[in-house]
Amino acid sequence: MANKIFENAEQALDGLLFDGMTIMAGGFGLCGIPENAIAAIKSSGVKDLTVISNNCGVDGFGLGILLDAKRIRKMISSYVGENKEFERQYIAGELELEFNPQGTLAERIRAGGAGIPGFFVKTGVGTIIAEGKEHKEFDGETYMMETGLKADISIIKAWKSDTEGNLIYRKTARNFNPMMATAGKITIAEVEEIVELGELDPENIHTPGIYVQRVIKGKFEKRIEQKTTRSRGDA
Repeated sequence: MANKIFENAEQALDGLLFDGMTIMAGGFGLCGIPENAIAAIKSSGVKDLTVISNNCGVDGFGLGILLDAKRIRKMISSYVGENKEFERQYIAGELELEFNPQGTLAERIRAGGAGIPGFFVKTGVGTIIAEGKEHKEFDGETYMMETGLKADISIIKAWKSDTEGNLIYRKTARNFNPMMATAGKITIAEVEEIVELGELDPENIHTPGIYVQRVIKGKFEKRIEQKTTRSRGDA
C-alpha cells in the first residue's frame, strides 16, 4: 500500500506541476485555504495556470500571491471582490475570467467529480452568463447547460487526516474542499493533524481516503479576511 504522507508541500507536489495546468484550490475567502500548497506552487515557478476556486485570495495572501507573481492565466471563480490586483489584471486584459454563480460553480465541481459532463440549470438564463450555451425547455421553463469541472490536481485543506487520507473538516472550513477532492486527477490535502488508521470515527469521515493521494501536515497562518471588532462596552 502506497505511503500517502509527505514531509511538506514541495515534496507532495513533486512531479505534478507543469506550465498551463489546471488547479482546483479549496477555500471560501481565506477560510479553509491550502496555504502551504499555494506557497509551494509559487516557489516552483510554474506559470500559465488555470485556477478553479471560489475566489482568488486577497492582495498578498492565499491565491493572491500567485496573482502577484503573474502565474495565473485564467480564473474560474464565483467571487473576486477582495483583490485589487485581480481587478487591475482583469481590466488590463492580463487575466481571463470565467465567472459563475456560486451554486453553479459548486455543482460544476461536484459534477466533474461524479463523472457528469454536463447538466442544465436555470440560474443565469437571460444574462451574459448564458451567452453561447445550449438552452433547453423543461416543464415550460428555459434552462441552460453547464459543464462539469475537473483539474490536473486539487489542493485542499482539512482539519484531520489518518495515514490513508481519510479526512475530517472543521466547521465552515469544509466549504468547497470535499467536492474538489473528488474532481482532481491527484488530490493533495494539507491538514492540521495526522493520526493513525482507525483513530478517526468512520461515521464522521467527510472525504474518504480513496479520493486523496497525498497528505501533509501544514503550518497555517489562518489570516482573517476582514477583521471586525468592537469594544467590550458595546457588547
